[in-house]
Amino acid sequence: MFRIARGAAMLLAGWIATPALGASALQCVPYARIVSGVNIRGDALTWWDQAATRYQRGHAPRRGAVLTFRPMGPMTLGHVAVVSKVLDDRRLLIRHANWSVPGAIEEDVPVIDVSEEGDWSQVRVWHSPTQTMGARTNPTFGFIYSATSRLRPFEPDPALGTSVRLVTADADMPDRNADAVTQPVAPLKRSARPASAPRLALDMRAMRFADATPAARSLADIIADVKRDARLR
Repeated sequence: MFRIARGAAMLLAGWIATPALGASALQCVPYARIVSGVNIRGDALTWWDQAATRYQRGHAPRRGAVLTFRPMGPMTLGHVAVVSKVLDDRRLLIRHANWSVPGAIEEDVPVIDVSEEGDWSQVRVWHSPTQTMGARTNPTFGFIYSATSRLRPFEPDPALGTSVRLVTADADMPDRNADAVTQPVAPLKRSARPASAPRLALDMRAMRFADATPAARSLADIIADVKRDARLR
């Protein structure tokens, strides 16, 4: 009985911390556009081709660059994230939204290159609810380079959708999925944890969102995004 009550309490706490799945959630595209300064619009899967005549592109990470993900599984429209720090040839930190939890903002979390050629064409991404590197291997297009390496602040805006800011990844948290990559992941330097940042309690819906059960956006969500994007232009 105690275990059941405890599990119910944790799940309720997760519902409080997680944006309602039926509500419009902050998407990765407006977040990446604001933080990086790369002024591209449209679904994430179109960014790589759109950037061809407007920005430099490549396969080496730089601070401020946008890492573009190919569509796969729950990423039906692709994904974009902003590089906040390059740690070494196989590790970097990113800032992105709508990955581990609908609408969540994750700042300075690890990404590791698991491609055979070391060209960042296959990556694994930190999953905040489980505090591990995600087990899924994600294909990418490459990096779109911004004009500067400066990262711009992001302030929550109701017009962009519901969001919650998660804490940054714990640097000394062991990677329980380390056996899934060819190279060990060395501990990262601990970053300061904002005093006001909420901790995400266990919520099985959130854990399924990115790394397990595929998810798809409804037509109503897509229409709402198009209308919101038009208002912001």
